[in-house]
Amino acid sequence: MSLIAHQPLKQDPAQAPAQAPAPPDFLPLNGTDYVEFYVGNARQAAHFYRSAFGFKLAAYSGPETGVRERASYVLQQDKIRLVLTTALAPEHPIAEHVRIHGDGVRDVALWVDDAEAAWKATTDRGARSVRAPETLKDENGEARVASIATYGETIHTFVERRNYRGAFLPGFAAVTKDDVVSRPVGLKYIDHMVGNVGWGEMNRWVEFYARVMGFSMFKHFDDNDISTDYSALMSKVMSNGNERVKFPINEPAKGKRKSQIEEYLDFYRGPGIQHIAMATDDIIATVRKLRDQGVEFLRVPNAYYDDLLARVGPIEEPLDPLRELGVLVDRDDEGYMLQIFTRPVEDRPTLFYEIIQRRGSRSFGKGNFKALFEAIEREQDLRGNL
Repeated sequence: MSLIAHQPLKQDPAQAPAQAPAPPDFLPLNGTDYVEFYVGNARQAAHFYRSAFGFKLAAYSGPETGVRERASYVLQQDKIRLVLTTALAPEHPIAEHVRIHGDGVRDVALWVDDAEAAWKATTDRGARSVRAPETLKDENGEARVASIATYGETIHTFVERRNYRGAFLPGFAAVTKDDVVSRPVGLKYIDHMVGNVGWGEMNRWVEFYARVMGFSMFKHFDDNDISTDYSALMSKVMSNGNERVKFPINEPAKGKRKSQIEEYLDFYRGPGIQHIAMATDDIIATVRKLRDQGVEFLRVPNAYYDDLLARVGPIEEPLDPLRELGVLVDRDDEGYMLQIFTRPVEDRPTLFYEIIQRRGSRSFGKGNFKALFEAIEREQDLRGNL
């Protein structure tokens, strides 16, 4: 049985009649359950995430498990679960998704206590259903799943797994042998996931998450906050009530040249997930391992570190390894945070990752925006896309 409904989505979500704002926490979420990618070759993509990012192969679904039209590899590191899915025939909708978008995120699945209640609450408020509530069963119990559409071809699947004891979901076989490829790097959980939408679309999707899912605005950045001499963007961060799920939503803003958001939209052919932030308890050790395993990171000029401590105040980490690795630091009223961004992990300049460590701060590195976006623009310039 297919993990999700594999019908292509249109880029026009259902329009619901105007309603009063949803009450907070009407949709309780326990966190991110998994992130599913549609890819051209799931076996090879899984090898990359295992050898470079340190994920372990936990489960598999494909012809050997009775699934004829696709193959999926479930990778896990602490609380982060990635699913890499490929079509086994060129006419399959997954293959068409990859043809248009390249490898990218299709499904941001959310862990809930009651999948049917989550689906009903969101569809009653205007979400378009992609998959009606369904019960999946095997010898390890049963799980309930249901899905709704969001921006572009991205969906949310609600996953209820309280009565399931297997490695992932029914239809998947656990992989029990040692993963000799995986070299874990200390990644703990997904901190946030950033979506890019088109010109003038940010507020529409902010309203969607508020009305349909009961999220509230966590942070707001305009083009005065996120701009360089050449390009700009705007961003609003939406969060559920317990702040376990945070979705910044970006749109382009006018600048002298093409912004990173425009570049993404051009190459991805529409809205989608731009980057995934994964948390660690020791960013120096994690980034050093990732770098040694072949992950490439954006760099800011060394001058960034000359007055770092004067800008952010005292920090627990020594400055020299931060400078060596290119880790950025920012402080807010609640503490500080450390972050670094990979280069795109696809040949198309679309998806990339953020590694983040929080020392009390709940923000997103506003003080680093200019240095970071200048680094991104240097990469765009090398690609001829600035």
